[in-house]
Amino acid sequence: MATITARKRIWGWYFFDWASQPYNTLMLTFIFGPYFAQTATNALIEGGMAVDAAKAQAQAYWGYGLTVAGVAIALLAPVLGAIADSTGKRMPWIWLFSALYVIGSAALWWTAPQGFSVLWALFFFGIGLIGMEFATIFTNSYLPELDPDPAERGRISGSGWAFGYLGGLVALIAMLLLFQAGENGKTMAGLSPLLGLDPETKADTRIVGPLSAVWFALFMIPFFRYTRDDPAAPNTGLKLGQALADLKQTLRNLPRHPSLMAYLGSSMFYRDALNGMYTFGGIYALGVLNWSIIDIGIFGILAVLSGAVFCWVGGRVDRRIGPMPVIVFCCITLILTAILIISLTPTSVMWVPVPDGSAAPDIAFFIAGALIGAAGGALQASSRNMLTYQGNPERMTEAFGLYALSGKATSFLAPALIAITSDLTGSQRLGITPVVGLFIIGLILLAWVKRNGDFAK
Repeated sequence: MATITARKRIWGWYFFDWASQPYNTLMLTFIFGPYFAQTATNALIEGGMAVDAAKAQAQAYWGYGLTVAGVAIALLAPVLGAIADSTGKRMPWIWLFSALYVIGSAALWWTAPQGFSVLWALFFFGIGLIGMEFATIFTNSYLPELDPDPAERGRISGSGWAFGYLGGLVALIAMLLLFQAGENGKTMAGLSPLLGLDPETKADTRIVGPLSAVWFALFMIPFFRYTRDDPAAPNTGLKLGQALADLKQTLRNLPRHPSLMAYLGSSMFYRDALNGMYTFGGIYALGVLNWSIIDIGIFGILAVLSGAVFCWVGGRVDRRIGPMPVIVFCCITLILTAILIISLTPTSVMWVPVPDGSAAPDIAFFIAGALIGAAGGALQASSRNMLTYQGNPERMTEAFGLYALSGKATSFLAPALIAITSDLTGSQRLGITPVVGLFIIGLILLAWVKRNGDFAK
């Protein structure tokens, strides 16, 4: 531990965000999610379903798959956090869930359109997503140990999230320049897809799974080199009963800590809404605006770049005035952005008709993407730091487990509401409307959150 300086620990911690971000950027939002929707839609159309109904049904499949994964995360997150705090060991769990990340993402190579299986694709995508989410719980819990000054933790959290966005940006650019073919069979760099990947079998798109797996395995090396559990922590072994008893006591005491309880409730709704925007943004552009995967990739570059910049900016604002104002501002921005997105069709912007072939809807969606990236990134970074104010310093992994629970207890809600609304209306555009209400509920609950939490001395 003597050779691992504070600076190395911080940079090692940053590298988890860099390594894991492609699962959000490439897999969930901009490449695999739209690919799943496109492939499932084509399979449904070949089965005799009408085009619009097939698009809505494919969006619903994606929503239901994410719902199942979200429920699993919600049920297990606080239990695993309590186990980690009771044993004092987090690193073994990070190794375990890193393995799930790699296995789940790599297996998505076997999702070719020929013989495409919705269940296979959703199962392995869910395995990787669960691995990423659980690993995040344990790595986030190291944040209070990186600097004793709460204000500095805001800067560290923002800079880490910005670094993660840059990682996602580099991975996305590499995917578009080297692998993903356009209609002419060439990548954005004018090259044939690397490794001789055949666009006819969508190998140029399916490679996103193995690429994300290799990326994660490579860039987790700095994290594992420079991040350590406290050697003074007692190695009591795995005591599930004690962990569950500790968790039960924490849950029983939650009403005595109204600020923490209100914050968990607030973040439960606004993070669920944000995840809905991330998860369905690319699918929405594909189905409503008829974009290609390449178009969605360019949209992703803009969103991720704005996210990186404003995570860094948001971290500095957080250090100066605290996380609460950042969270409120970002939620309001995202509500207005969601309304803009819902209003878009190929022939209208904000419900105002535009001429056929007008670029205005596409431009408006690019603007929406930049706003989602900027406000969404800053919101997540400040939310992560806000929990260090609200949680019990002696049970921080458990607090982040509860934070994951609050983020996942209703993580099925946005996908499920979007899926159900898409099913009932037969419209992808109207299917997105529930996210607005979720953001508003989250904002209202913030009124009961103390800036410095219940545990401030």
